[in-house]
Amino acid sequence: MSLINMAKREINCKIVYYGIGLSGKTTNLHYIHQAVNPKDVGDMVSIDTETERTLYFDLLPLELGKVHGFQIRFQLYTVPGQVLYQQTRISVLKGADCVIFVADSQTSKLQENIESWNELQEQLRRMNKDINDFPLVMQWNKRDLQDILPVSVLEQYLNSYHVPSFEAVAVTGKGVIECLRVGINSTLRRLERI
Repeated sequence: MSLINMAKREINCKIVYYGIGLSGKTTNLHYIHQAVNPKDVGDMVSIDTETERTLYFDLLPLELGKVHGFQIRFQLYTVPGQVLYQQTRISVLKGADCVIFVADSQTSKLQENIESWNELQEQLRRMNKDINDFPLVMQWNKRDLQDILPVSVLEQYLNSYHVPSFEAVAVTGKGVIECLRVGINSTLRRLERI
């Protein structure tokens, strides 16, 4: 849920990048951090481990100007994808205003993607989020690799809610800003209804 600070006239929104280990969540944030005007972003905090690039989260405050006299800030987080970090994923997911699910398009990763997607759905339900009304974006990442699934297969197994989806190559930025833009706009539209 967005945090509204009346004294500062500020609204803080949280977007969480969710998906399996090494699917490209951290790479998305690195690309965004480099692509956005430096005056509009804060420092990015990243904790690397031996087995995965993000142990806890990346934080990227993103200033978006004012809406109804309130300064809007988006904080972008990633979750660790490894199975053993489920509790950390749950903690990072709390308070999310939008989720961008980053799926690894490789054929060998389909089952892991399905398990991660099912876990996300379960956690959103536990947090009383209606997935039909919750800002959610699907990103089919690593589209530049050889042994990848057709988008139609990814849509069939991972996008039963028919939310916006984008093909992406996070290392080059293809599809990254488009996913973020849709996530931000969905979040802002939902804020206007609340």
